[in-house]
Amino acid sequence: MKEANMVKVRFAPSPTGYIHIGNTRIALFNWLYSLQHNGEFVLRYDDTDIERSKQEYIDGIASDLAWLGIKPTQIEYQSKRFDRYNIVVEKLKADGVLYPCYETPSELDRRRKILLSRRLPPVYGREALKLTNEEIAAYQAEGRKPHWRFLLPNFEHDPFSTIRTEVHWDDEVRGRQTIDLASVSDPVLIREDRSYLYTLPSVIDDIDMGITHIIRGDDHVTNTAVQLAIFDALGAKRPRFGHINLLTTKAGGGLSKRKGDLSVYSLREEMFEPMAIASLAVLIGTSENVRAYSSLEELAEHFTLTATSHSPAKFDPEDLLTLNRELVHAMPYEKVADRLMKLGIGGRQAEQFWNVVRGNLVRISDAPHWWRIVTDRELNFLSLCRDELGFLAEAVSFLPAEPWDEQTWKLWTTKLKEKTGRKGKDLFKPLRLALTGQESGPELAYLLPLIGHDYVQRRLGVL
Repeated sequence: MKEANMVKVRFAPSPTGYIHIGNTRIALFNWLYSLQHNGEFVLRYDDTDIERSKQEYIDGIASDLAWLGIKPTQIEYQSKRFDRYNIVVEKLKADGVLYPCYETPSELDRRRKILLSRRLPPVYGREALKLTNEEIAAYQAEGRKPHWRFLLPNFEHDPFSTIRTEVHWDDEVRGRQTIDLASVSDPVLIREDRSYLYTLPSVIDDIDMGITHIIRGDDHVTNTAVQLAIFDALGAKRPRFGHINLLTTKAGGGLSKRKGDLSVYSLREEMFEPMAIASLAVLIGTSENVRAYSSLEELAEHFTLTATSHSPAKFDPEDLLTLNRELVHAMPYEKVADRLMKLGIGGRQAEQFWNVVRGNLVRISDAPHWWRIVTDRELNFLSLCRDELGFLAEAVSFLPAEPWDEQTWKLWTTKLKEKTGRKGKDLFKPLRLALTGQESGPELAYLLPLIGHDYVQRRLGVL
């Protein structure tokens, strides 16, 4: 166990939609890692896209994380840090590692296609560095605004004569990683409209906020080499990196916030348990057994970054149902009493009811269905038993007197078996259908005392 505050991680969502299960996986990996190391967790909203970032999504992300049990020790907004970014930009310009480019997207696309047609890597050729003052003035007269690229340190003296420049790091998940900066284009850090891309604000924030470990999706592996070069250019200590495999849909497609794919918001609306979601999101695609843990603290005891696969993992909601069922079946009444009350389930029978029906529930929201079966005097299922009305009428006459307990069902059905000769399915199915309207469900030995003598008579067609 490391010393307190030696580890500081961050989760940096863009509030342009509700977080989906893939985002949630990254948030949970960071949170569990911080729990294991007695560290800190920064929630940093990447809201530099002012147009698409919305307060409702900021609120939604905060609510989703709190519901999952993630409690940030620090909350930051990139939109409040533009002055800081601007200061760093001026430094990078003064150091000669941030340069203006005037190519249009179509011009860049044409160059890429030419390189590919020549079977050359489509790496930006730094043509902007060759522009004369007159050419720049002509572009500006056309109304062109520059975008700004970071000059990667992949040359000795001449930026047009790149050499193999390896960036190494020991990835917490993937082991030793090597990227050749000569195989990568100088990244655009600032758009034509002067807005920032993800890369630079992220590095500046990680430096200023003292982030020690960056745990994120493995689609950022190449970005890491570029960001490490920026860390070095700013004279900052490099954080450690861990790149985890991505989650896909059951069909293997990518997840999208814009499409609302498997958002935590939608899964909450479907009344899944937070620990079912957390357990599956964390353990799928690892060497750990996928099972439902009752708390994030318990899950942290079975979590390790090195157990993560290097291949994408498919998130199947059917697996979520299995884990949710496992959690619900194990829940004591004390843990669900308040939630049941909000569903209209309360009173002296509530605890007994929960203990009887929980083994037949997938979600807690399924409980009102059985509560109605127990408490609604107007329910009548005789239409499902038209061919058995004679048997049901006879069954009423053998009903034991109250009070009833778990032995009542056995006493009753034993008498019926003796008197009618029925047994097995022929005996039990008509009674279950008449009393519950279902062919399966909680054991009638425990359900019968909850329904009570009067309601049983009514459903068998007497009252």
